[in-house]
Amino acid sequence: MSTEAIPAEKPKRNYNALFGLTLLALLVLLWIILSVATPSFASANNISNLLRQGSMIAILAVGQTFVIITGGIDLSVGAVVGFCTVTTAMLINAGVPVFAAILITLLVGVAIGLFHGFGIVKMGLPPFIITLATLTSLRGIGLLMTNGNSISINNDAFQEFSRGSFVGIPNLFWMVILVGIPAYVFLHHSRWGRYLFSVGSNAEASRLSGVNVQRTIYMAYTLSGLCAAFVGVLLASRIGIGNPTQAEGWELQAIASSVIGGTSLFGAVGSVHGPLLGAFILATINNGANLLNVNAFWQRIITGVLIIVIVYFDGLRRRGK
Repeated sequence: MSTEAIPAEKPKRNYNALFGLTLLALLVLLWIILSVATPSFASANNISNLLRQGSMIAILAVGQTFVIITGGIDLSVGAVVGFCTVTTAMLINAGVPVFAAILITLLVGVAIGLFHGFGIVKMGLPPFIITLATLTSLRGIGLLMTNGNSISINNDAFQEFSRGSFVGIPNLFWMVILVGIPAYVFLHHSRWGRYLFSVGSNAEASRLSGVNVQRTIYMAYTLSGLCAAFVGVLLASRIGIGNPTQAEGWELQAIASSVIGGTSLFGAVGSVHGPLLGAFILATINNGANLLNVNAFWQRIITGVLIIVIVYFDGLRRRGK
């Protein structure tokens, strides 16, 4: 049966648009409140730092969203980021041209994503288990490769990229746009994006309708691995070192950003703009809390409460169908 004519469940555009506007309004409100509460928040230097802080989590959240829409989860992305900082550092220090080092690192992320797809599709492992195993394994492999040390990157031009800006906007934020636009087109305006939603809604019904469910799962995890590897390159550029322990806990921040952005942990509901806004909402909360000298523990509590509230209302919405 030809896959071109297969009906696949589409995201509810009206719901996504309304939720996106709500998130944008919340973000603007937070910026206004913090600008009044502390004058240093609205400074050009602080806004640039905030955009840099949120950009890498935003890209991770996009990759995570592809996976969650299919009904899966990727707990390995933080470890992939840390491992890829090591890969990038070792390649550049070995004399590999920067472009080639970046390309090889991205291919490492693709390979990790394919491995996850293989574990889920061929070995029958739950996504939680295979990605958790990768999380712990990659941390260990990275520590063995570096003997537990950090690797300084001997390339000033590579490091300057993440610290620079274009027309007053940090380069890292431009990378969010670079990822976000094609991701939006892919998810919302291509048949492959519709297949992700279809698989997340009902994998068996999708298979009977002619959707290649296995290939769709491979695709989702490959995109997640690719996004994580890309963030690894950006992080290596920003901190100037390769360290396998970097980005610890970022997988949880990526999941939180995606969920706050309206992605349903039950699958089949999500967008690209939502997780991007969710990431910058979290970055704004953390940034504002630091400026106001709020205990860092409260930042985690606020994030947890946001997740509980949004998942609760998502459950109500699903039961109200």
